[in-house]
Amino acid sequence: MEVQRTYVMVKPDGIQRRALGDVIGRFERRGLKLIAARLLRIPAALAQRHYSEHKERPFFGDLVEYITSGPVLAMVWEGPGAVSVARAMMGATDPQKATPGTIRGDLALDIGHNIIHGSDSPESAAREISLFFSPAELCDYPLVEEGWLS
Repeated sequence: MEVQRTYVMVKPDGIQRRALGDVIGRFERRGLKLIAARLLRIPAALAQRHYSEHKERPFFGDLVEYITSGPVLAMVWEGPGAVSVARAMMGATDPQKATPGTIRGDLALDIGHNIIHGSDSPESAAREISLFFSPAELCDYPLVEEGWLS
């Protein structure tokens, strides 16, 4: 399986609910490698670019307002099939439909506050990673266990 990079963001409600350790631990235990992370408060202009595909939708303004309402943890994870692996780990966007055992299935109740965002394709991952990180901020390093996970 192709090694990929994917963008994952713990949203303001995940920060407020102190879910960072649980979320990071799930990705680490699954075997993905954290190659970049930054705690930040997203400026409105960056939030609008990040969610640009939703610009014409009626919830766009609320989405931007929410994602800029508090700090987020922006991360880049790497590993075999990282995009689809991360999406499966997150669960359905609507936590009411998310399977128990997924991040949203275990930690979220409301679609408007669903803890986490993740890239939905390799193309989206590349775009989102470039919005939040420069190439120099991506740490390329080997893990001893990588040979056991591929």
